[in-house]
Amino acid sequence: MQINLQLYHVVSDVTGVTGMKLIRAIIDGERQPATLAQFRDPRCKASVQTISEALTGNFRPEHMFELRQAVEFYDFYQARMRDCDVEVECCLAALNERSALPKEVMPQPRRKSPGRNEPDFDVRSAVYTLKGGVDLTQIHGLGPYSALRLVGECGTGTDMTRWPTAKPFTSWLTLAPGSEISGGKVLSSRTRRSSNRAGVLLRMCALSVGKTQTALGAFFRRLAARVGKSKAVTATARKIAVLFYNTLKHGAAHVDPGADYHEERFRQRTLDNLRRRAGSLGFQLVPSSEGEVS
Repeated sequence: MQINLQLYHVVSDVTGVTGMKLIRAIIDGERQPATLAQFRDPRCKASVQTISEALTGNFRPEHMFELRQAVEFYDFYQARMRDCDVEVECCLAALNERSALPKEVMPQPRRKSPGRNEPDFDVRSAVYTLKGGVDLTQIHGLGPYSALRLVGECGTGTDMTRWPTAKPFTSWLTLAPGSEISGGKVLSSRTRRSSNRAGVLLRMCALSVGKTQTALGAFFRRLAARVGKSKAVTATARKIAVLFYNTLKHGAAHVDPGADYHEERFRQRTLDNLRRRAGSLGFQLVPSSEGEVS
């Protein structure tokens, strides 16, 4: 910003392939915009000309010194993160040593390309073996890294007996509605505040799944339109938690029915409620000529 390089306008991720190539070239002494634009990755949406126009800056010595320091810090932390990935991989290999499963029995992954922040090893295979042949990544919203983090918070084995049913599990995650009752009257059903890291992670997963064309995504969008995004996040996170619990407790493979299935179920429930109310008032619903109920 101080050098007046408008890099963030033409590159979606400054720390991506194109962004880091350009920054490192500038640190090495390159100043010509046309030459710098040639470092553009073929996958970058911005053209060479657009990038070239954004790379005309004021390369003052003090700004270049600060930029060089920032890149060195970035490289240092990236190296430490890779060391952590190696250590996590070794720990998972030690845990899976006695329960190795053949890789060919794994189901096909939902997503072929790894996520941006995923560790630099096959997390999905490690978690699949650790959980006794249960693929948690088939649950929409849970990627390999998210599944690994949830396993780390909830335990490495498949034993979920500490939570007899899904209700105590979602309560532990602070995703269940509150039950403040006095004299038989519900005073508040607000979800209590908590710093439970698994609950926070599931809420993040709920935000991402809300953009997908899945049953969970359709549920999130419909609920967000009715009661607000905050409550929709908590409710969707609870649904993901129940799927996670049932997958581990009963070994049930999750199969998403799709957004259309959720919309059809909502329509059917609405019709059933209308028929019940009409019947209580002495009326009857009949289909119209256009196929709608009247």
